[in-house]
Amino acid sequence: MPSYVLAIDQGTTSTRAMLFRADTSVAAVAQQEFPQHFPADGEVEHDPEDLWTTTVAVCRDALRQVNATARDIVAIGITNQRETTLLWDRKTGRAVHRAIVWQDRRTAELCAELKAAGHEPRVGAKTGLLLDPYFSGTKLAWLLRHVPGAAEKAARGELAFGTVDTYLLWRLTGGRVHATDATNASRTLLFDIHNGRWDDDLLKLFGVPKAILPDVMDSSAAFGMTDPDLFGASIPICGIAGDQQAALIGQACFTPGMMKSTYGTGCFALLNTGHTPVASTNMLLTTIAYQFGGVRSYALEGSIFIAGAAVQWLRDGLRVVQSAAETGPLAEAADPTQEVILVPAFVGLGAPYWRPDVRGALFGLTRATGPRELAQAALESVCFQTADLIAAMRADWRTADATLKTLRVDGGMANSDWTMQRLADLIGSNVDRPQIKETTALGAAYLAGLHTGFYPAPDRFLDHWQLERRFSPRMDEATRERKLGAWTSAVRRLLT
Repeated sequence: MPSYVLAIDQGTTSTRAMLFRADTSVAAVAQQEFPQHFPADGEVEHDPEDLWTTTVAVCRDALRQVNATARDIVAIGITNQRETTLLWDRKTGRAVHRAIVWQDRRTAELCAELKAAGHEPRVGAKTGLLLDPYFSGTKLAWLLRHVPGAAEKAARGELAFGTVDTYLLWRLTGGRVHATDATNASRTLLFDIHNGRWDDDLLKLFGVPKAILPDVMDSSAAFGMTDPDLFGASIPICGIAGDQQAALIGQACFTPGMMKSTYGTGCFALLNTGHTPVASTNMLLTTIAYQFGGVRSYALEGSIFIAGAAVQWLRDGLRVVQSAAETGPLAEAADPTQEVILVPAFVGLGAPYWRPDVRGALFGLTRATGPRELAQAALESVCFQTADLIAAMRADWRTADATLKTLRVDGGMANSDWTMQRLADLIGSNVDRPQIKETTALGAAYLAGLHTGFYPAPDRFLDHWQLERRFSPRMDEATRERKLGAWTSAVRRLLT
């Protein structure tokens, strides 16, 4: 009998493949980084071939580690950096342009024009999103407008659009399947999350022909079979979800009121709100959490653009640390009399502000400020931003006041004990870190295993989640309020 599920986790800076056993334990991990391209200020791109070649390489490496063949794999699950936009030729499979990454801000002017024309309320009502360069719709509109001949080819149905999951599915199946799942579709600005289909009015608004769009399927479904030449035999692909929804699934947050926060390059917090979408009045996003059997579950989402990237800035930009692991001990040793605040708006501010125009700033610097205080400010900035998101979620969904007692965390920064303790202190709630921290890949694996019967139904999968450590609040209320007030004051000074 097949022994593993293979999860492909295609992220912003690297591609990872993981093999999971039936008890969700990890059998193998392979990872490769790939280059980032910055053609101009605010522009971020990936070479589509890098996404593809690293995917194939890490899958083969993971199989080699346990001497497995394709016949040992029950199914493949794919999770991906969301909103990153690709457009390719259906005949040749060649992309017409580099992939435009979710962090890219080149469409800020287009978003401003659409807002000024009064389109945002209509777009938000259908998609649950804001008119922001973050999402795929304006990136796709840019490609159709700026790549010579693209609009004409798209109108004739000669091109195919997709987020990274769709592109990998296309390549893995030898160009036979052009599809996505509901979670990724819900991040495009082109998809009506209430009726679960591409919206003709939105397509017209952004100038997108329906002929280039992928089919939208459940998150756990029979998407297709891999080309047998890739891994020696065909493997079914049975799960797809955007990375943040996959992490919500991997954290077993299937009950309304459960919340997770993932700390990678950025930070993304999702609160499960059940089968009813909750419209935000606090600049959060309403998104599809997952779709099983044609039934959609929804989440409120807060997106922070800079989390782990703030630590990378300390390491690569300021060179005050040599590794991310140094920041926790440095923060622990920081001078408690200093109140240095970093607002890491390096590419603007995400939720709940959505100001792509502002830039980062440091407040409270003195002659005594050094690496320890800068490390504390960088780590605290992530905690402050999470506190903003939780406050907005509680305001949007009053039920959260009664249910949100614990935040489940994952991602690279979740490994920092100091950061997780400070997070618990500043949000005033327990922070739970699971034994399996690669919850994004686990979520993709679960979706594939669910469809094949390798993994149980969601209510029973809850039993697989295991706590590694709980961080409970220790900070007194006066100190918490003082620190949150200093953060709010710093952000307000940037926004005015």
